[in-house]
Amino acid sequence: MDERKVQRINELTRISRQRELTEEEQQERQALRMEYVESVKKNLAAQLNSTVVVDEKGNRRPLRPKK
Repeated sequence: MDERKVQRINELTRISRQRELTEEEQQERQALRMEYVESVKKNLAAQLNSTVVVDEKGNRRPLRPKK
């Protein structure tokens, strides 16, 4: 997610503290928030997929999903 979209989320939040958002602004903010959350989830999943665990014998193993 690019910085402009994050700034727009913050701008809409500041506006909401001063007045009630219009229906279009609420929908825009909700869509941007959902995009932001998905971006964070995607980045976290990528980070976890590249993480390895080193056991006491020095063996490197990738993390596995919990069953």
